[in-house]
Amino acid sequence: MNLAVRDVRHNLGRFALTCVGLGLLLGVVLSMIGIYRGLVDDALRLVRTPAADLWVVEAGTNGPFAEASRIPEDTKRLVARIYGVRETGALTFQSIETNHQGRKLRLYVVGFEPGRPGGPGELVGGRYLNPDNYELIADVETGLRLDERLTLGRRTFTVVGLTKDQVSSGGDPLVYIQLRDSQRLQFELVPAVARREAARGAPPASTNVVNAVVARVEPQADPDQAAEAVRRWKHLSALTQAQQETILTRSVVERARLQIGLFTMILITVSAVLIALIIYTMTMDKVREIATLKLIGAPDRTIIGLIIQEAVMMALIGLATGATLINLVKDYFPRRVILQPADGLTLAAVILIVCLLASGLGVRLALKIDPAVALGG
Repeated sequence: MNLAVRDVRHNLGRFALTCVGLGLLLGVVLSMIGIYRGLVDDALRLVRTPAADLWVVEAGTNGPFAEASRIPEDTKRLVARIYGVRETGALTFQSIETNHQGRKLRLYVVGFEPGRPGGPGELVGGRYLNPDNYELIADVETGLRLDERLTLGRRTFTVVGLTKDQVSSGGDPLVYIQLRDSQRLQFELVPAVARREAARGAPPASTNVVNAVVARVEPQADPDQAAEAVRRWKHLSALTQAQQETILTRSVVERARLQIGLFTMILITVSAVLIALIIYTMTMDKVREIATLKLIGAPDRTIIGLIIQEAVMMALIGLATGATLINLVKDYFPRRVILQPADGLTLAAVILIVCLLASGLGVRLALKIDPAVALGG
């Protein structure tokens, strides 16, 4: 006879409600972990899509994602002359907000050169860009459809391709356009401002500017040596792919990581306190029963097992409830939530340890119960 199972059946309603409440709390913990995973994956996906070995940016900066960076477009030819560099591509990045079909649409626009590194990965619909002007490839999160037209700046673009899970570190969906179109969008002055600058005698603003140049090196070449050559001879900042990813995870999303981590620890602590109070209360409700067990000669290990088994059952049911709930609603979050089995198993191990520690109050109370209480009125 399993005393824990019989006790749960006797108080099934209260036990089930407790497990649901605990499941909601653990579901929030899982969602925090998933949000962090999604945050990091979004940031890294943007820099991993070009499959570059080297990022060349403005001297003295860690751009283009951590800091502003502007370099001449012909920098790609300078970088291409570095020993070991196989191919290069110029890129621009900018956030833009536009109106589309009566709603505001915030986008992260990537300008690239078709046929060179820096373009989108695999498409889920449509085709890649033709040499024609004013075509774009959009992420499905934008809500745009093929052949739909979208106004960016003073020009109208046609959607010819669709990607998936292409977002910036800020969560804005990506659109890809040709480099010359993005340069006009980002660096070209509106006519009124251009006339004002001309009246001041300022030289015409150049649009032959990019935010970064990416490069791929030969298989036998060392990216670190190529980066050092760029820094030494071209007087530019050069980051390897690993360094760029480190900057994104430890600089751009560092505060979010710390905040989510702190919030997760608070929730786990609250869960531990909640489990301890619940087990303590359930033990107090069974004072007469535990005293009776002691009176008939039940060993302490039987009583301890009763309390610990209930705590473990509560934790496992609560964790399963929370995981099921989050898996059902994660697609409705405004940011991507990535749930990994390893995170779930780690959280399960942590919660089981927390339950064992939290049941200590109930065990201590049970061991102090006098068997004579069973004979009381």
